[in-house]
Amino acid sequence: MPDQKNSSFFLLLSLLAVLLFVLDLAYGPVSIPVEDVFRSISGGKASKETWDYIIVNYRLPKAITAVLTGIGLAVSGLLMQTLFRNPLAGPDVLGLSSGSSLGVAFVVMGAGLIPGILSVWMLSSYGIILASCFGSFLVLLAILAVSRRLRDTMAILIVGLMFASFASAIVSILTYFSTAEQLQKFTFWAMGNLGNLSWLSITILAVCISTGLAIAVLCIKPLDALLLGENYAKSLGLHYKRAQFTIIIATSLLTGSITAFAGPVAFVGLVVPHMAKLLFRTSDHKVLFFATVLFGAIIVLLCDILCQFPGSDVTLPINAITSLIGAPVVIWLLMRKRKTFD
Repeated sequence: MPDQKNSSFFLLLSLLAVLLFVLDLAYGPVSIPVEDVFRSISGGKASKETWDYIIVNYRLPKAITAVLTGIGLAVSGLLMQTLFRNPLAGPDVLGLSSGSSLGVAFVVMGAGLIPGILSVWMLSSYGIILASCFGSFLVLLAILAVSRRLRDTMAILIVGLMFASFASAIVSILTYFSTAEQLQKFTFWAMGNLGNLSWLSITILAVCISTGLAIAVLCIKPLDALLLGENYAKSLGLHYKRAQFTIIIATSLLTGSITAFAGPVAFVGLVVPHMAKLLFRTSDHKVLFFATVLFGAIIVLLCDILCQFPGSDVTLPINAITSLIGAPVVIWLLMRKRKTFD
């Protein structure tokens, strides 16, 4: 019966994800009929040529980015919450998002220190992506170095938070000395954006996310063992340091690539694993992993739809909507007396 119930939930979530994906293509400043959406994405022609252009060149890349972002951040959150045995751990607890922000801040607000031609290239979209990846990678190297010397997982969590605080302090200093134009550019990046990626960028992001998910799948059994603590996991024959290292690599690849391409999207990784646990009422990571994948895609697609204003060119940043939805859920989780997800 539980398997049959889970299968029904998975079917409903899959249908909901497909429905939201289609609605994300149809909904926006220019409303496009659903039948024209299906014709366009299936290789046919929509009733208007402009609708084909909007779907293929803008909305389809944005919807695919939303799915990849939701999946990657949600799985990262599940990995972090199990590794640290902390229901409030998110994919940015290792300081990777802060490292990415620091890299982008150096490029955007420190552009005056870079020679002319190089400055122009670094301020392009690919230059910002490279700076974000580099900042995240440096923090990853530091975390891995620390994790080899510290045995306590909570100590690694605290070190990650300290890296985040250090990066935020430097960003604040750069902000103080930057111009209004530089501040505006950095602020727009920090708000998150799903809609400015080329097909090449989406391909690179998809490869990174797929690689991270493949590594995460290898962690499913270790994650089940880690639920009851480090000592119990070791008693089952788990190589704890290797499992810890693998989980950190998977999370870093997922979070770092998403932050680089879409900006620091908040709350998705923190909230989505709890939604999966609440619906399926299980601690089995074989179930939770795929439930989290579907929930992640659904939540970010829903947030992307809510960002749109029909009949208007105004589009809210994705971070504004994820925070509006995520913050109340986190408060609700904190207020719950039952420690369901400990």
